Amino acid sequence: MDLQLKNKRVVITGGSRGIGLAIAVAFAREGALPQIVSRSQESLVKAAVLIKEQTGVDAQTLSADMATAEGLQALMQAAGAADIVVNNAGAIPGGSLGDIDEARWRQSWELKLFGYINVVRAMLERMQSDGRAGVIANIIGMAGAAPRNEYLAGSTANAALMAFTQAVGADSVREGIRVFGINPSPTRSDRMETMLRSQAEKKLGDAGRWMELTSHMPFGRLMEPKEVADLTVFCCSPLSGYLSGSVINLDGGQMYATPK
Repeated sequence: MDLQLKNKRVVITGGSRGIGLAIAVAFAREGALPQIVSRSQESLVKAAVLIKEQTGVDAQTLSADMATAEGLQALMQAAGAADIVVNNAGAIPGGSLGDIDEARWRQSWELKLFGYINVVRAMLERMQSDGRAGVIANIIGMAGAAPRNEYLAGSTANAALMAFTQAVGADSVREGIRVFGINPSPTRSDRMETMLRSQAEKKLGDAGRWMELTSHMPFGRLMEPKEVADLTVFCCSPLSGYLSGSVINLDGGQMYATPK
């Protein structure tokens, strides 16, 4: 299937590993030109090599901190006339209200919440001024739709981003620009494995048994980054041209499943 993405310029924040890197690879396979953004130059170099090896495409890289005004300015200078923007940067720590102090709460929101908002604001204004029909995708997270007290800061930020995406995406279509979101459920990554190993050590007395903690999940496993990437790329393509103002829950139905 031709997704009609050849030579489209795609900016992906948090694009050097995990879901972001999988999204960059998926776009490159469709003939798009990814530009990956990360705070780590070392991670960017490794990611660019992997994208080249797997797709033959030379990805552009940008080392920038999207939690800062300087990082946003660097992104806007490097992005140019981007056709597609994917917000994916950010990791909010787990914990209940008493576990995370105000400083840590605000620090994590600067990247995941305000970072997304600032990128959308800036890129939307540029697309509108250029008169281009662009696409902005926000990779958010299922905790916004199914909040958990043990992930309170993340649940609250994700819920805010869902509302933001729905409201902005409902209006941006007036200018021919689509804005939508995707809520991935827990996805396989180094960070997720580290967290599950810690939980397995506490619950099972053996960090090596961390896979047992995923047996209750849909299909008995974590979601793969590629599964998030494939949906993202399809939704960003012209084949999903009527999609805007929506946030898609990608959780295998887990939110509605009866607990075992």
